[in-house]
Amino acid sequence: MTLTLELLLILVCLFYGARKGGVALGLLGGIGVVVLVFAFHIPPGKPPVDVMLTIVAVVAASATLQASGGLEVLLLLAEKVLRRNPKYVSILAPFVTTFLTMLCGTGHVVYTMLPIIYDIAIKNGIRPERPMAGSSIGAQMGIIASPVSVAVVSLAAFLAKAPAGAPVIDFVTLLSITIPSTLAGVLMIGIFSWFRGKDLDQDEDFQKLIADPENRKFVYGETATLLGKALERGQWVAMWIFVGAIAVVATLGAFEALRPSFAGKPLSMVLTIQMFMMMAGAFIIIFTKTNPATIGKTEVFRAGMIAVVAVFGVAWMADSVFEANLPIIKDALADLVKTQPWTYAVALLIVSKFVNSQAAAISAMVPVALSIGVPPGYVVAFAAACYGYYILPTYPSDLATIQFDRSGTTHIGKYLINHSFILPGLIGVSTSCVIGYILATARGLV
Repeated sequence: MTLTLELLLILVCLFYGARKGGVALGLLGGIGVVVLVFAFHIPPGKPPVDVMLTIVAVVAASATLQASGGLEVLLLLAEKVLRRNPKYVSILAPFVTTFLTMLCGTGHVVYTMLPIIYDIAIKNGIRPERPMAGSSIGAQMGIIASPVSVAVVSLAAFLAKAPAGAPVIDFVTLLSITIPSTLAGVLMIGIFSWFRGKDLDQDEDFQKLIADPENRKFVYGETATLLGKALERGQWVAMWIFVGAIAVVATLGAFEALRPSFAGKPLSMVLTIQMFMMMAGAFIIIFTKTNPATIGKTEVFRAGMIAVVAVFGVAWMADSVFEANLPIIKDALADLVKTQPWTYAVALLIVSKFVNSQAAAISAMVPVALSIGVPPGYVVAFAAACYGYYILPTYPSDLATIQFDRSGTTHIGKYLINHSFILPGLIGVSTSCVIGYILATARGLV
C-alpha cells in the first residue's frame, strides 16, 4: 500500500509538472522528494550528478555554437540540399532535421528549417504535411542518435554504472546501435510521408481555401530562405570547431587506448565528453568574435538548463522511491520484464509522454530498469522508445509545425489523437526499436 502511494505521488508530480512546463517538472520533483523523506520516511536517493554535469558541458558548447552564428552554417548547408532536390523533400526533409539534431544535440534546430521546408513543398505542389510532420518527428528522433544530446549522455552515464556481470556497453557501442536504428526509422517515416494524404490538386479543402485570392496569397506567400545570406569567417570557424570536437569524442570512444589511464582504468567517456565539450565552447570564444554574454540568452542554453533541472528533480525523486523499495519491485516486475522485455519499451514510451522529455524519461526509467535486472542490451535496443511525446500534439515543435504550415494540411484532428504527427511517430519509433533489437541481438547484447 505504501509503495502504491509513493508511485502515485511520482505520477502526480510528473503530470502536474508536465502540464506547467518549463522548469516546473524538475521543481515538482523537489516536492516529491520532500514528501517522500519527511512523510514516508524514505532515505533520499542520489541525484545523477555525473549526468547533470555532462548536460551542462554539452549545452554550454552547443549554446556557444548558436551564439557564434555557427549554427547558421549548418542550416544553410541543409537548405541547399533540400532546394537541389525539391521533388524528394518528403523523404529528405526528415533526414535533414534528424542530422541537424544529431550534430547539435537538440531538436530545437527544426524551427529555422520549418518555413524553408514549407516553402519548398508548397512551391512545388507537394502537400506540406508530408515533409513537415515527418521533419518535426525526425528532429526529435535524432536526439537519441546524437553523441552530444542530453538523452544520450545521460543514457551512457547510467549504462556505465550497470550492475556487475552485465555486458559492458560503452559510448561507441551505444551509438553504433542508436544511430542506424534511428536512421532506419526516419527512412520509414519518409516512405510513409511520400504517399500520405491527398495531392493538393485533389484536396477539396485546400482548393476551396486558395479559391479566395487573399488566402492564396497567404498560403503561397514570400519565399523563406537563408540562401544569399553572407556568412562570416568566424561562423565557419565555430562550426568546424564544434564538429571537430564531436569527431574527437567519437574517436576517443572508439579507441580506448587513446585515452589516458588512471589506476589501471582508462578515462571514462563521461569525463571525456565533459572535457572536450567545454574546450570546444572555449575555443569558439577564443577564435571567433562571439560575445560570451549572449550564450546564456540562446534557445539552446535555455532548453538545456531546463533539462538539467528536470533530470535533477525527476531522477532524484524516482531513485528515492525505487531504491527504498527495490526488493518489492524486483519481485513484482523482474520476471515480467525478463520474459517480455518489450514491456520496458512500452513503460519508457508512456513515461516519456508524461514528462515530454527524452532525457527525463531516461533518467526516470533506466536506473530502475537496470536495478531490477533488465539487461543493458535491452535498454539500448529500445532506446528510441524514450520519444513518446508525439502521441498528443502538445510539444512545442509540433505546435510550431502546425503554425508554419499555412496551407492547413498539417493539423490536429477532431478527436485530438488523430493528428498529423501520430502515424509518423509510431512508424519511426517502432521501426527504430525493432532494428535496435536486431542490432543488439547481432552484437550479442541480448
